[in-house]
Amino acid sequence: MNLSAPLIADQSQQSLLAVRVHTIRYEAETIRSVELRSLDGAQLPPFTAGAHIDLEIPGGDFRSYSLVNSQEERHRYLIAVNRDPKSRGGSAYVCDTMRPGDIVSIRPPRNNFGLYESAGHSIFFGGGIGITPIISMISRLNALGRKWTLYYAVRSRAAAAYLDLIEHYRQQGTGRVVLHVDEDNNGGVLDIAGPCRDAEPDAHFYCCGPKPMIDAFSSAVAERPDDTVHVEHFSGTVEPATGGFRVVLARSGKSFDIPEGKTIMSVLLDNGEFVARSCQEGVCGTCETRVLQGIPDHKDHVLSARERTSNKSMMICCSGAKTDELVLDL
Repeated sequence: MNLSAPLIADQSQQSLLAVRVHTIRYEAETIRSVELRSLDGAQLPPFTAGAHIDLEIPGGDFRSYSLVNSQEERHRYLIAVNRDPKSRGGSAYVCDTMRPGDIVSIRPPRNNFGLYESAGHSIFFGGGIGITPIISMISRLNALGRKWTLYYAVRSRAAAAYLDLIEHYRQQGTGRVVLHVDEDNNGGVLDIAGPCRDAEPDAHFYCCGPKPMIDAFSSAVAERPDDTVHVEHFSGTVEPATGGFRVVLARSGKSFDIPEGKTIMSVLLDNGEFVARSCQEGVCGTCETRVLQGIPDHKDHVLSARERTSNKSMMICCSGAKTDELVLDL
């Protein structure tokens, strides 16, 4: 019997899924893993390696967390959360308040960091909690018998999550792991340029980590074809576009002036318009909205160069307008 966990509708007409916190586990000094299961043991919606879910936190906002487990598993979602001392509510809630048995709401998985499964060699750079989507990816490559290399950078061994699981995948498959611990290298940083320079012409490259790592990675792969380079950001790294234009909501016919210092999302929320949101920094893709007329000023880290050029959609949490007016499919 092929059972699927039931979805419930939220006010944005998207789907929310009620799940139960099954276990919470210590993974590293500031990292906790959370296993989520359906309320009745039914299968959860499928996902692909690199995907994330949006978890609702108190107050009605959402936070995006990568799925760590294998995409073959349909009985659970496994996420890992780093307790950020500057938490905006997400990591503090998960690490300090959430308990096994709690029922929480999530949006089903989406993937902005997909795995190119047929690559001859997949090369990963993970920094800190950025290892989470990569673990699911190397699990998938093992299942396919594909070659992979992981460069994992951490501040200290106490801060390194999932070392045992990564070693298991290394022994099980055709992968290689290079662990770089800052405290063992007198604070020296991981060499990213060398592996990128020496890789095969058809290799695919992936990076998820803090901004300095992503900056170094972007420089190292600058001459590589765009479709072989894949990046996922923790947070926005550019200033959001702000105001000085008008937005028209095509479905409702409402229009709003977006003043300087405001984003489209903030103005819509201030006027009682509900929009799906999570990171609010242009990295998760939750607020992606179709553009019917006008030219956006893209500031996100989700859309590809080709998607930006098409101007068919935008992230309204951070992007603005190059024209006096935008007509959105809202």
